[in-house]
Amino acid sequence: MTLSAFRQDLRVLFLTFEITLKMIAVDSFVLFGILIQPLIIAVLAIWMLTPKDPTQAIFVVIGSGMTGLWSTLLFIGGNSITRERWTGTLESLVAQPTPLSYVIFGKNLASVLQSLLSMLASYALAALLFDLELRIVQPLPFAVSIVLTVFSFVCFGLILAPVFLLNPAVQQWQNAMEFPVYILAGFLFPIALLPGWTTPFSYLLAPYWAARALHATANGSATPQELALSWGMMALFGTLYLVFSRYLLRVILRKARADATLGLE
Repeated sequence: MTLSAFRQDLRVLFLTFEITLKMIAVDSFVLFGILIQPLIIAVLAIWMLTPKDPTQAIFVVIGSGMTGLWSTLLFIGGNSITRERWTGTLESLVAQPTPLSYVIFGKNLASVLQSLLSMLASYALAALLFDLELRIVQPLPFAVSIVLTVFSFVCFGLILAPVFLLNPAVQQWQNAMEFPVYILAGFLFPIALLPGWTTPFSYLLAPYWAARALHATANGSATPQELALSWGMMALFGTLYLVFSRYLLRVILRKARADATLGLE
């Protein structure tokens, strides 16, 4: 790939990001997923936990915000391909010189960045409604964790896109795919409360390491060794997701072209 071609691909990525951000900013379904749903989760969890242990408030706020991140990535990342198929533009996207993975990356990046609003909204609600003093004890490591979280989530979403592209029926299972990740990633409670046989599944999920880093830096319990492990695993899994998704996407697109089924439901 030449430098000019790479610049052109990046231009497509950022244009996709900009257009997608403008579209989902006024989408009522997306706004519910990143604002209303996480707030409901935060209110219920804080109401149940804080009378027993007020220090759990920041844990709940971070966790409820991460549910918004995962929900929007699951629905927007998957439905973006379905929407292109419905509108008849998927064939044009596949036929363009820029690889489809750049387009999907731009879409996922827009949805994940907008979903960070859910964390801010949960923070504000907890502080105002429950009169809680919430603060990030380790702000700089927390900021680094946020950046790596965005990267790992976007790359995780790239794995979903080829699956939705191959079989549109997977969309019917989206709601069922939400809560297993909530649970296994430890968004709202430690995975130590789960049966021991589920732990390896958690370790294979980048969202688990993201939740671990954000929770630890928020409450100030993160050690340099723990941060290095969580950041390293997010970077590692994000890179693996990125590489594998590009390979998987090429295989699926090759098959779809051979079978002439790209635009079929």
